[in-house]
Amino acid sequence: MPPKPPRRPGAARSQRCSPDGGSGSAPPPRSPRLGVGEAGFVALCDALKVPGSVREKAWKTYEGLAAAEGAPAYDKKKKETWGVCIFIVAIDLDEVTFTFTELLKSISISVCTFFQFLKEVDVNMDTVSTKVDSTVSRLKKKYDVLLALYHKFERTCGLIYLEQPSSEISAELSSVLVLKNYWITFLLAKGKVLQMEDDLVISFQLLLCVLDYFIKLSPPAMLKEPYKSAVTAVTVNGSTRTPRRGQNRSTRTSKQVDTDTKVIEILCKEHDCNLDEVKNVYFTSFIPFLNSMGIVASNGLPEVEVLSKEYNELYLKNKDIDARLFLDHDETLQPDVIACSQLERTPRKNNPDEEINVILPQTPVRAAMNTIQQLIMILNSAADKPSDTLIAYFNNCTVNPKDSILKRVESLGHIFKKKFAEAVGQGCAEIGSQRYILGVRLYYRVMESMLKSEEQRLSVHNFSKLLNDNIFHTSLLACALEVVMSTYVRTASQSDGSSAETDLSFPWILNVFDLKAFDFYKVIESFIKVEPSLTRDMIKHLERCEHRIMESLAWQSPACMLLCAEEPLLGQPALESAGALIWLRASAGWEENSSHALKFQAVVLHAVSFGKP
Repeated sequence: MPPKPPRRPGAARSQRCSPDGGSGSAPPPRSPRLGVGEAGFVALCDALKVPGSVREKAWKTYEGLAAAEGAPAYDKKKKETWGVCIFIVAIDLDEVTFTFTELLKSISISVCTFFQFLKEVDVNMDTVSTKVDSTVSRLKKKYDVLLALYHKFERTCGLIYLEQPSSEISAELSSVLVLKNYWITFLLAKGKVLQMEDDLVISFQLLLCVLDYFIKLSPPAMLKEPYKSAVTAVTVNGSTRTPRRGQNRSTRTSKQVDTDTKVIEILCKEHDCNLDEVKNVYFTSFIPFLNSMGIVASNGLPEVEVLSKEYNELYLKNKDIDARLFLDHDETLQPDVIACSQLERTPRKNNPDEEINVILPQTPVRAAMNTIQQLIMILNSAADKPSDTLIAYFNNCTVNPKDSILKRVESLGHIFKKKFAEAVGQGCAEIGSQRYILGVRLYYRVMESMLKSEEQRLSVHNFSKLLNDNIFHTSLLACALEVVMSTYVRTASQSDGSSAETDLSFPWILNVFDLKAFDFYKVIESFIKVEPSLTRDMIKHLERCEHRIMESLAWQSPACMLLCAEEPLLGQPALESAGALIWLRASAGWEENSSHALKFQAVVLHAVSFGKP
């Protein structure tokens, strides 16, 4: 759910009152005092091992809800309401003794229904802190990504494996067992490799790595074409693979795995994935994961039970969603029925005799892959170094900016790669490098278009002042990288083009380059104007960044913070005064009558008229 304005400080006071900051490893919870809650509430708390401090506050929260307007609705859903109250308080007090899945199962409710019910509770009574909001947002994003990936996983496996393989295949290699082994291996790899588990693109690329690995280990008799031919060709060309029966299955060495790329090439082609990016994930993240598990170097894959035990430890540590339950189509993980019916709805023919191509709705994964392909197509002809045309512009400058530009690109690249790895996972550092290279290509491409446009407009050939401006280059590169990052960092809920926050979402790039929001804002309009190949989604994203800067980020600069501290109410005459506007314009470096300054002045005057920024 979206961020909220500052809440009442009740949650913070509750934290200070908590006698125990621990959770899973804490001593057995103390018994609640007599008279706390109905028998059903006490039984629910006992099942979830809820400590006394949480029980007491959760029951008071429930009583507050029951006394509020609309209380009869909560009486009909007592157990669900108790569960929501326990969840809210346990998060606020940092005393979570249960996983999110355990909570859902205890109150017999699905993820989607729980989130919707929590939203209703918050509307009727302001009980949800920003801390709970953040936890719910993380859980929802993780669920959305897992749901999209599992649906894609099921469909993909149906295209790879025969439903009824020949009788020569051991019963132990049934499709159910194969699916279970695949999925749990993927969940384990995702949990250990990725710090930011809501990254749909990297997660899907990792899933393709898992599929590639298992396909190579599968007997050809289990596989459909073209995977059967690819695996057979590997065997004929000399890679040894002994039949996998029971516990005597064996894998090839890591060297053999590394050199057989036919299967991964087919998978990437089928799913419109960039082969180089998937290979990068394979060698920098997936192979190290296999090595850490002792899989590549040893005989055979661990049994499903071993993998499941490893994943269970990870799941209990995170206290979130048990994604193994997707395999059982568990009711707690089923999506909202209404949303699904709308997703599956397709256009109908007006005339039964008329032949038309019905366009099926895109899945979140397919939408993400298509958007990435669009970006790559734009940058296919671009280079990650200045073109001859740019070099000519550099040579026309009074002070040639070439060396400083190249050094800046190199130094910012090191910073970007480091920050990306910190956010996503150290094993994904090279993925950050790949995305930075795409950003650099777009940066040089847009810079060249800008200079051509200004040359035609002003009949000027010497752009020494502009091209030697460090802030201009940093802002332009940041804008190019924001386009790249927004293209890749899609979540499963973004298939409709809406914005969704992740750890790498704007204004992440501003923090990476220590760039002021005003400076970034100044290049957005020109960036969109000179780059006609930007997709509609890319343009909309940059416009959202622009609006966010003017609505909030711009007011977080030290200058504005100082002014607002001196004049807390923006309706005060001081902010209306021309002096204040000139001062703010000067701090942004804009000419008095420039389009940026006039737009900013309009926004400020609009803010003043409503008494808020």
